[in-house]
Amino acid sequence: MTVPAHDGTPDRALLPTGARARAQVVVVRAMNRRGIRLLHVADLVLVYALLLLISAGMGVLRPNFKAFAHFDEYVWKYALVAVISLAVFSIGGLYDRERRVVVRPALPRMVTLVWTASLIVGLISWLLGDFLIPRSVLLGYAIIGPIALSATRRISRSLRERIEGPPRVLLVGSAEATALAERHLTEASAVAVAGRVGGVTGLERQVIEYAATDVLLLDGDALRDLYADSLSRLENDGVEVLQLVRPHDSLLGLRTVGEIGGMPVVSLSAHVLTRSQQRLKRWMDVVVLLITAPITIPLTIMTAILVAVRAGRPLLFIQDRVGRGEASFPMLKFRTMRPDAEAGTGPVQAATNDPRVIKGLGWLRSTRLDELPQLINVLFGQMTIVGPRPERPEEMEEYERLIPGYRRRHQIEPGITGLAQVYGRYHTHPEFKLGHDLQYLANWSPMVDLQIMVRTAWVILTRRL
Repeated sequence: MTVPAHDGTPDRALLPTGARARAQVVVVRAMNRRGIRLLHVADLVLVYALLLLISAGMGVLRPNFKAFAHFDEYVWKYALVAVISLAVFSIGGLYDRERRVVVRPALPRMVTLVWTASLIVGLISWLLGDFLIPRSVLLGYAIIGPIALSATRRISRSLRERIEGPPRVLLVGSAEATALAERHLTEASAVAVAGRVGGVTGLERQVIEYAATDVLLLDGDALRDLYADSLSRLENDGVEVLQLVRPHDSLLGLRTVGEIGGMPVVSLSAHVLTRSQQRLKRWMDVVVLLITAPITIPLTIMTAILVAVRAGRPLLFIQDRVGRGEASFPMLKFRTMRPDAEAGTGPVQAATNDPRVIKGLGWLRSTRLDELPQLINVLFGQMTIVGPRPERPEEMEEYERLIPGYRRRHQIEPGITGLAQVYGRYHTHPEFKLGHDLQYLANWSPMVDLQIMVRTAWVILTRRL
């Protein structure tokens, strides 16, 4: 039986032999390191060819090359539409590594992405006053495109199955539970049982020993021990972790239940944003910075003048904070406290009506205007507009000691505002704030960010802390 390596890459023994095959593997790996998959190339060619075929079928381009009407014009326009489509597919997560055991239906996702790309092409055409491609061709693409792209995904999964072999599932639970699960999985020819273990202690090591590609938890209590760090590391290694759904779990209102060997399972995730989601979130930050610049730049200048008059120099308060991956960075704020605010006490968390705040500058804190310089941190990619607030390194050490899994909030860049800020207060306990932050990571979407931004504006206007 073929066995894939635990990191999700094919075992060398499974790769095709021969000089040409080895050269192909080297090329593919080099492309993957640069974030380019063969599916990128396949989809680009597919969309371009599809547009030409639809055009020929509708009589826009005649089959006789000598009689092609406007062929030169459409060559570059169709190429542009293909590139726009590829960009939408990338942002939509179409090229993120697929899970192999619980696979989501492909067609609904393809419909959403192809229609989104078609709407963008239509919007660009409207702005330019000239359609990039005939509307009949665009409509045909919106109908046929999702079906063609779904077919390429089927082919891709089939090729991956041939190269890497079937998924190898490591069963975790009691002897009785794992024996019952193995009997069910034996009947599912698309899945192989890598092994059976009694608990999650040393699970990461056991995944490597058994060359497992997936883990199935048969005991609900095991998840608590994986929650803090192990789940994130397994996910980063490309190992999918599944939880068996028991009848009483229906009380949780689970909506994304799949099946494996006839058993209901739910796919667990540490909720690390995928690369496509990270790119989309970064582009959203850049767009928001550009759109709001006519307001934020004059407001920042006026605030700086006020701070200079009331507090003097230095205008900025620069402090090391913990960012993504627990790396520190210098966070910027307008100074609203005395320069010696922590001289006798050391690091102290800010509080409502803090006596260290300079008279006349307290309203800057209540309206969050003192955080305007953090837009520079966002511009440099050290922060994001919406995300978990950055903590001091010394506070982080204490929180990690008291609250298991606290470091999971550092899976993305820290934010100027966040779910914990719009629903919490300065005095809200860190564990409750962590609950807000992890819920944000679990449910992230562009719409969630927009909702939090609007909510933040309301918090600022009402000066609620």
